[in-house]
Amino acid sequence: MKNYLVVGGSSGIGLAISQHLLTEGHQVWVVSRTAPTIDSPNLHYLAGDVTADELSLPGLPDQLHGVAYCPGSIRLKPFRSLKPNLFREDYEINVIGAVKVLQACWRNLKKADSSSIVLFSTVAVAQGMPFHASIAAAKGAVEGLTKSLAAELAPKIRVNAIAPSLTDTPLAASLLSSPERREASAKRHPLKRIGTAEEIADLALFLLSDKSGWISGQVIGADGGMSVLRV
Repeated sequence: MKNYLVVGGSSGIGLAISQHLLTEGHQVWVVSRTAPTIDSPNLHYLAGDVTADELSLPGLPDQLHGVAYCPGSIRLKPFRSLKPNLFREDYEINVIGAVKVLQACWRNLKKADSSSIVLFSTVAVAQGMPFHASIAAAKGAVEGLTKSLAAELAPKIRVNAIAPSLTDTPLAASLLSSPERREASAKRHPLKRIGTAEEIADLALFLLSDKSGWISGQVIGADGGMSVLRV
C-alpha cells in the first residue's frame, strides 16, 4: 500500500486516477473544490482551491509516493480577443497551482524511498493549433517545469507530463456537446475517436508506479496520433 495525492480528483481524469489507485489498494488524498463521489475508507478528501492566494494541505501522510496534478482549462479564443488577464488565469491554474501544491508537499515526497510526479500538458504545445494561444502558452510552461524539476529532484523523485488531445471529460463537455461536434473532433485524430479519461488515467498510473522507474523528464503524448501522424 502506498500514499498518493491527486489534485483535481473529483472529476474527469483526476477522478479516474483516484478510482484506479483505490482499486489497487492504495491510500489516496484528493484535493479539489468539491468532494469526489467515491465511497472508500482509503479516500481522504481535502477541500482546496489551487487558485486561492494561500493553499494549505493539512493531514497529508508523512510519506507521499506520488502526486498527480490534474486541474486544467480549455480556453479557445482568437488571439485578438485574449486579454492579458485571461492568459494570467490559465497560467494561474495550470502552472502556479502546480507550483503551490508541489512546494506544499515536496518534503513528503522526499521522505518516501522513491516517488513520482505527474503533470498535464496538451498536444497543442507541440502541434500548434489556432485559437489555443493562452492554454498552449500555459501548458508550454508546464512542460518546462516538468523537465526542470525532473533534473532538480533526481534521482529520488521522478517528474513526467502527459500531453493529451481532446478527451471525453466534463472539462471538454462544451466541445463535445452534440453528435456532430463529437464526430468532427474524432475525425481530426488519426485513430478517428476521442480519448477517454480512463485511458489517460491508465498512463498516469503507469508513470506513478515503480513500473516506470527509469522514466523521468518526459512529455508523453496520448493524443490519438495527432501530434506525429498524417493519415
